[in-house]
Amino acid sequence: MIRTLQKKFIVTAMVAVTVLLLVLLGAINVFNYLSSSRQSDQLLEQLAALEGFGPAPQGRPEAPDAPGRMADHRGLFLRTPDEDDRRTALGFSVRFNAAGEAESVDLTRIASLTEEEAVSLAQEALAAGQGSGRLGERKYRIVEPAPDCKTVVFLDVSNQRFELLRVAALSALLGLLAWAAMLVLVAALSRRAIRPIAENIERQRQFVTDAGHELKTPLAIILANLDAMELTGQESKYSRNIRSQAARLSGLMQNLLTLARIDENAALPDAAPLSLSELCRESAEMFRAPAELRQIRLCADIAEGVTVSGSRTMLQQLLSTLLDNAVKYCPEGGEIGLRLRQEDRTILRVSNTVGQERPDLTRLFDRFYRSDSSRNQQGGFGIGLSAAQAIVRQHKGEIGAHYEDDTIVFTVKL
Repeated sequence: MIRTLQKKFIVTAMVAVTVLLLVLLGAINVFNYLSSSRQSDQLLEQLAALEGFGPAPQGRPEAPDAPGRMADHRGLFLRTPDEDDRRTALGFSVRFNAAGEAESVDLTRIASLTEEEAVSLAQEALAAGQGSGRLGERKYRIVEPAPDCKTVVFLDVSNQRFELLRVAALSALLGLLAWAAMLVLVAALSRRAIRPIAENIERQRQFVTDAGHELKTPLAIILANLDAMELTGQESKYSRNIRSQAARLSGLMQNLLTLARIDENAALPDAAPLSLSELCRESAEMFRAPAELRQIRLCADIAEGVTVSGSRTMLQQLLSTLLDNAVKYCPEGGEIGLRLRQEDRTILRVSNTVGQERPDLTRLFDRFYRSDSSRNQQGGFGIGLSAAQAIVRQHKGEIGAHYEDDTIVFTVKL
């Protein structure tokens, strides 16, 4: 039990840590990308205003980020490019005349291109018909310094891309290291964190187990005395009521002990290959008489040769719980179905007609849940289906319920 709670605590804590790290590192990288893209756009805009990478021509207004105002634009997270940025930028510019011919090519800030390649890229940018854009790892902007000419200014942003990838890789590495460190820390503290809960659950489980065993003796004495009374001819409706309630209490005790044993995550007590077909036929015959007393038809459709590996005692309790539940809540004149098939998995279906009051399927397997709010004495204690679910899960199976018109169907997959 403690180990199971410890695993759940670690998984839950690490899911929260993972989400937090993903959000934090993702936000850092998104902000870094947007900041870098904004800075390169601003730098390209300044270079376009200068029509290239050289100094501003005589008489042209001072660039927006003159050295004298450089300090005004530096910030902790965002900054506007300054003269130093313009002087160290990589790129080129191509000037076209009115006839669309390359008039001049400035390659002083880049050595990886020839004039022909630069002109080809500039012509491609002009053909795109947009004032700005991107070609590979180069951003460009088109300016018209005069009505009869155009200048295409390119800015190489490959270094920025490298910086973005480096920050992303570094943040991913630090994130993995932080995640691993948190895993070690959470694992070290998990046992101490869940100890009060585990001790409380263990005390409750031990109480149920001890109480169940203590109830066995008085129940056995009550039933033995009833047998003696009936043998001496003193059977009455009162003795029958006592026997009925003792049987109900014995069933409750059995279910509680089953849940307590399973909550311990103990191994199946008598797991072995067994014939589920034979077990289903025995259970069907056991409940046929009680069903006929209430004029309920019990239809069994059991495939031959279906075998499973499990506990015969627990699987018999599972079948008894489902069939007993069907007999109790099926209205008179209704029908109960028991169907067993071997498909990809072993499929067991137990169905019964329902009346006007339908149980809430979302709470059907909750402990002590009763569909009748009055909790009358006709039904059980609302713990049988919880025990059935626990038995199925211990056999690595699944159990569920759904409605088909006026019938409720319990499906068990083993």
